[in-house]
Amino acid sequence: MIDVLVVDDDMRVAEINAAYVAKIAGFRVSCLAHSAAEALAALDTHPVDLILLDHYLPDETGLQLVADLRRRGLLTDVIMVTAARDIATVQAAMRHGALQYLVKPFTFAGLRSKLEGYAALHRTFESGGQAEQSEVDRIFGALGAAGAGSTELPKGHSTATADRVRSVLRSADAPLSAQDVASQAGLSRQTAQRYLKLLERTGRVRLTLRYGETGRPEHRYEWV
Repeated sequence: MIDVLVVDDDMRVAEINAAYVAKIAGFRVSCLAHSAAEALAALDTHPVDLILLDHYLPDETGLQLVADLRRRGLLTDVIMVTAARDIATVQAAMRHGALQYLVKPFTFAGLRSKLEGYAALHRTFESGGQAEQSEVDRIFGALGAAGAGSTELPKGHSTATADRVRSVLRSADAPLSAQDVASQAGLSRQTAQRYLKLLERTGRVRLTLRYGETGRPEHRYEWV
């Protein structure tokens, strides 16, 4: 599980963001904080993997808090979740090492796409080892690719249908064929195939081939 600290000065917004996080498989909210001081105190007792961080806090800005963390040697990952949209703040967030930046107001799908991208990144880092250039490129593109695949579907595609296909793949223990996905998602094979190809193009699904004794190889799909 990926432990998350939600930091927002508005208690209601913090609770909503925490509820969103709790809906996403593989994530759990460790605690909430409503100021930089509360966030630092929380981290002293509950180390986390990721901070969802508002910029506008009552005692200091979110970016000042990130700087404090780095001075203390805490390398906790940060995704900014804030109404601050001026380019100077966005640029500063990048330079302070924020992995992503989500502008308020946002939808659940918008946050989910960022967290799914982060989860893919987290799994890659946990695996360790050496990286070829292709792997480095995938690491640096992980967060951006997730957003493109989850929040901006091409015309004629349904978010609800994409979610059904995504759910089937994420719960599978092994790669599935298009027919397997169609049966479990309650879709036609043609529809399942169309969404699988879309998710493959956005980097969320990996395609492999299974060769039998005769005939064409079967396409198998798995969630990345």
